[in-house]
Amino acid sequence: MNFRNMFQGKRRVAILACVLLLGLGVGWQQLRGSKSETAYKTTKAERGDISSTVTSSGTINPVVTVTVGTPVSGIIKELFADYNSPVKKGQVIAQIDPASYRAQVDQSRGSYLNAKANLDKAKVTLADAERTLRRYQNLVKDGSVSVSDYDSYATAAASAQAAVTAAQGSVDQAKGAFDQAKTNLDYTTITSPVDGIVISRAVEVGQTVTASMSTPTLFTIAQDLTKMQISATVDESDIGKIREGGEASFTVDAYPETRFTGVVTQVRNAATTVSNVVTYAVMVGVDNPELKLKPGMTANVTFTAESRQGVLKVATAALRFRPKGPNGKSLPTAKLPAGHKNVYVLRNGAPQAVAVTLGVGNDKDTEILSGALKEGDEVVLEALSASEAKTASNPLGGARGPGMGPPPR
Repeated sequence: MNFRNMFQGKRRVAILACVLLLGLGVGWQQLRGSKSETAYKTTKAERGDISSTVTSSGTINPVVTVTVGTPVSGIIKELFADYNSPVKKGQVIAQIDPASYRAQVDQSRGSYLNAKANLDKAKVTLADAERTLRRYQNLVKDGSVSVSDYDSYATAAASAQAAVTAAQGSVDQAKGAFDQAKTNLDYTTITSPVDGIVISRAVEVGQTVTASMSTPTLFTIAQDLTKMQISATVDESDIGKIREGGEASFTVDAYPETRFTGVVTQVRNAATTVSNVVTYAVMVGVDNPELKLKPGMTANVTFTAESRQGVLKVATAALRFRPKGPNGKSLPTAKLPAGHKNVYVLRNGAPQAVAVTLGVGNDKDTEILSGALKEGDEVVLEALSASEAKTASNPLGGARGPGMGPPPR
């Protein structure tokens, strides 16, 4: 019995010792982990090509689009073109019922002929009045006719002359109405003003079109779908970087894997303001030989403002890094002239400021024009805790800090 008690006592002591050792181990690990070290995510300064770009979006449309309408009202009698129909200049593409306009032509022709007949009648009357006036002019000289009678015939001749002038005016007026009626009759036959392709048709057979204050649209014709243009909107802060003749590339949702190219053909000076945001229209000319691009597509455009080849560059994210003090706030830095910036190079495990002059840049990389930065220097992107550094992946470079080895290659 005493042996048994002694065994149980030793067992309790062993268990108590294990618990005590486990507690000491956990405490040591917590104490050791509380001393966090700072590690740095870095990337190397390297040489390569870089471009300054401006992104925007816009709508693709044909370079020349013609809207075909009619200045007369009536019922659409026939249609000779539909969506995607190729048409030639002068080709008949629609017909408005011409019956009422033919009647107007006949009526105006009758009025014109009547006015001409009245003019001829007035001319005959004038000729008779002038003959009578000449005859009485000789008689009044020898006293055979009184002066008052002569004056009456002179008045009649002048009145006949005025009647001829009035009749001539009526003829001109009637002829104008006749010509207008013939023109309106011609307008009932709708023809294509250009060679092209019909991209929109707005009427159906039997539909009544009304031309009052504005001309109704019947068709929209694209003159050449192999030549397209993008009307892109560019913010006022970026418009100064874009020049006519500059390069542009873009994608459309229909072909997300294909990047199309174009050329800036026009930078328009007219500004558009929406919600206090000022933008300008930039036109981009695009070749479309395969007719992949269709009118109305939305293009995501990238303009190339400047390009450099074989220059020293760093990741743009490195320009935003600032080392922090013990309180967790960024340390103050000396004010630099415009175009200059501090980048931080990792030297002896700590970031060291290096002043550089910046050149062309984009969201990914920025050109270094001058400064003490050299190719291959480890430039700091951001600070990481030691625990984060062990698990973070860094495709640009390595996460390094005091006591840490070089990044894996």
